[in-house]
Amino acid sequence: MTTFAVSAPFAFGDLQGCHAPFRRLLDALPLEPDTPLWFAGDLINRGPDSLATLREVSGYGARATAVLGNHDLHLLAVAAGIRKMKDSDTIADILEAPDAEPLLEWLRQRPFAHFENGMLMVHAGVLPQWDATLTLELADELQRALRSPDWKDTLKDLYGNEPRRWSPDLKRKDRMRVAFNALTRIRFCTADGTMEFAANGGPNSAPAGQMPWFDASDRATSDVTVVFGHWAALGLMVRENLVALDSGCVWGNRLSAVRLARDPSARTVVQVDCAECASGAGK
Repeated sequence: MTTFAVSAPFAFGDLQGCHAPFRRLLDALPLEPDTPLWFAGDLINRGPDSLATLREVSGYGARATAVLGNHDLHLLAVAAGIRKMKDSDTIADILEAPDAEPLLEWLRQRPFAHFENGMLMVHAGVLPQWDATLTLELADELQRALRSPDWKDTLKDLYGNEPRRWSPDLKRKDRMRVAFNALTRIRFCTADGTMEFAANGGPNSAPAGQMPWFDASDRATSDVTVVFGHWAALGLMVRENLVALDSGCVWGNRLSAVRLARDPSARTVVQVDCAECASGAGK
């Protein structure tokens, strides 16, 4: 098992282009020059300064570990001509930047999941039937496909809601789409892992028969700490084996960072206000 080589990392919730709050949060943290920085995806989009945010995080080099979120992948899809820009998008500054190509290439090389010292970081969540090993195997398959020369064709095929349920017998295309949706989109699912994509309210707004993915009984990742973002309506949540980081900065709420000490009782939370991002359109 990989262990932290220097010190426990600080993990950040969805930045979504809210660069000024991110800088304030960095200033408020007790960081050493080599403290690892983890980002739970959605570095960009909807906030006022996506370009500066992407430049800064990519500039940290190996110190930064960032998993891909749905907004990051949307940027890649728009750049590839797979999807159209939305009125609420704030990614035009990236696409028009003189350093757009290396920034997009850096983003394309990011993983879908990261595991270290008993911490599993993904953007949205994992299906109840997946343990950490299977999650990493599926994430690795997606990552290798996105890094391949035909990545645009692969990314195009990943969009879609079906199938909604995991099975080890799925063919490659369906298997990858289920993994893609779970790792970057899931909020609610049934006990058997059937995903629901329409609801985005708080955990008490689950549709009939659905529950937050992390509350499924016998969740196979309950033996590790799952670190994730994506769910602004859920807000900051720190449990012994769960760290939910998206506290709605792009909605004008707060940006959160959690020190991921291996001992749950030693984990600390630092937050800053995000008033200037209140015009963000959310998720």
